[in-house]
Amino acid sequence: MDWTLQLLVLRDAALAMLLGGAVGFERELKNRPAGFRTHMLVGGAAALLVGLGQLVITDHRLDSVQHLTMDPLRLVEAVIAGVSFIGAGTIFARRGSQVVVGITTAASILMVAVIGVMCGFRYHLLATLATVLALIVLTLIAWVERRIPSNGDPGAKSG
Repeated sequence: MDWTLQLLVLRDAALAMLLGGAVGFERELKNRPAGFRTHMLVGGAAALLVGLGQLVITDHRLDSVQHLTMDPLRLVEAVIAGVSFIGAGTIFARRGSQVVVGITTAASILMVAVIGVMCGFRYHLLATLATVLALIVLTLIAWVERRIPSNGDPGAKSG
């Protein structure tokens, strides 16, 4: 197998980790359950899984395997299923309270996984712009929400 293809997959994973790290840094600054390293690893793992799937399809050593096919959406499903467990671990309900925390962090982990998938498929511009959008949601919109008077709903700001 051509090692340059493997380096391309590694480059895509590095970009996914960089972009995931940007989102994770914002979560880290807010002291959320999943921060910088977690987001980096989720983005990188997603990109690596997608890239590995593409490498396997082009690997001529597997030509003897009859009818080897790959549905790219299956790779995406696998990434999302794995990330769901991590996201669920960041969501906590406080006893005796209706407040649930960690939903935004779980959503940011999902977003980083999707960004990683984009990097794995080499949609680098789309991944970068999606990261910018995620950061806008996590920073600018959160800033606006803090300035809007609360309606007394304890679950309204779930962070």
